[in-house]
Amino acid sequence: MKILKYIAGLFLVLALFVSCDDDNNGNDPGPVSVEAPSEQTVVTGSSVELSFSFSGGAGYESATVSTNNGSATITSEPNAGATSGDVMVEYTPSNSGAGSVVVTINDSGGQSDDATAVVTVNEEQKEFTITENITEDTTWEDGKTYILGGRIIVEPNVTLTIEGGAVVKGEAGSGSNATTLLVARDATLNANGTAQAPIIFTSIADEITPQDIDDGNFGSPNLDETQNGLWGGVIVLGNAPISYSDDDGNDQTEAQIEGIPTSETLALYGGNDPSDSSGSLTYVTIRHGGTNIGQGNEINGLSLGGVGNGTTIENIEIVANQDDGVEWFGGTVNVTNVLVWNNGDDALDTDQDWQGTVDNVVTMSPAGSSMELDGPEGSSATVSGNAHTIMNVSSYVETNGSELIDVDDNTNVNISNVVFFGLATDDNGNADNMFSSDYSEYADNTNGYTITSIDAVLPSGTALADYFPQSLVDDGEVEEVADAQSGTGADTSVFGWTWASQAGALSNVGL
Repeated sequence: MKILKYIAGLFLVLALFVSCDDDNNGNDPGPVSVEAPSEQTVVTGSSVELSFSFSGGAGYESATVSTNNGSATITSEPNAGATSGDVMVEYTPSNSGAGSVVVTINDSGGQSDDATAVVTVNEEQKEFTITENITEDTTWEDGKTYILGGRIIVEPNVTLTIEGGAVVKGEAGSGSNATTLLVARDATLNANGTAQAPIIFTSIADEITPQDIDDGNFGSPNLDETQNGLWGGVIVLGNAPISYSDDDGNDQTEAQIEGIPTSETLALYGGNDPSDSSGSLTYVTIRHGGTNIGQGNEINGLSLGGVGNGTTIENIEIVANQDDGVEWFGGTVNVTNVLVWNNGDDALDTDQDWQGTVDNVVTMSPAGSSMELDGPEGSSATVSGNAHTIMNVSSYVETNGSELIDVDDNTNVNISNVVFFGLATDDNGNADNMFSSDYSEYADNTNGYTITSIDAVLPSGTALADYFPQSLVDDGEVEEVADAQSGTGADTSVFGWTWASQAGALSNVGL
């Protein structure tokens, strides 16, 4: 009997030993454990990646995710059966405030555990005030507003990119404090909007927002389309040749752009590279500018000083600029699809032997001339004898006393395919606009420059010779047409994206 008890006890000890040995060899996998990352911060409109680590258990099987204030997606997870690893989750918040992400991990043995990541969601900054020059490559983004706190210069060897849908507003300022965006020589501006999302340069008094652009409303919600002089404008400078003579009559290869104090050394333009590139401007509208810094020293809507033909400029609208709409100071850049509306002086102004082409232009209600066209200023070898070209223009004149085209004996331009309408009369019904009084001097040039294919819609009781030089009429280069649509001129269909179009102003020019 004692032997049997001894054997039974021995078996009991052996069983306990085997059980302990099994435990020590890991046959019990233990619980699964999940650990959340430390607290994270993100802004609305952005996402953040969260890493949840796990260990233990009978091997990874699956994970699920839930959120508070937003959405989350598992972007990567361990292989099935893994006993440790990371589950990566991309979290996108809905609103500012607190957010959280909960990840639950299941193992193949039916065990699970979860952990919660806490996320602070801040409101995305939508408005930025720029007070310093642009000294490194910078992007101004769609959906945001950038306020120019003074004269802001994109410095040499730096690129400023402006996305379609961005709004740039200039603070009020005059004299040497006039607010402008100036692109220096050897700097680059890539301001490329679209017909659906143009880039808008305007005054800080303008209440327009990027949301208005998103909604398809491109006009100012509070400023009239005639309010001007509320800020400066946009100035682009390059290294292309100019023809400039200083006050002492000496020919120079570079000059100081007008509208900027002479103390600003980065406001020089001109050089010897016709193919120079300053970047690109497309689907850009510039409004309510033209502040002057002194008598006869105003800022244009868009000033192009020595800009080369490596630069792309197309689909430009200038509204209510106190001075000229677009002015070229030498250079070789070509410009396509330009609309100038309600400017305080000339719609187009050319100087210093500009040798490019502007094609497809609408001008409406300029206080000055539709075109003031000058040639070279110096007598040096930079004067090439070549011409600049203006073609396919529809010009709604309207303003009493404004000139149609202003040329003189120094003008090196070829003009073709222009229609004038809205010609004014005085209180007695007499013609009250004029073609350049110096046309005969221009016509006597020996370089073959010509003005051809001009149409005009005349007010009742007037004749072509009341508005245009008799020689142009006699040569058949000016003809009367019944209305703007039956004349030649611009293809106005490309301007459907403009404020002028949305305001119905283009009904005058056939759109």
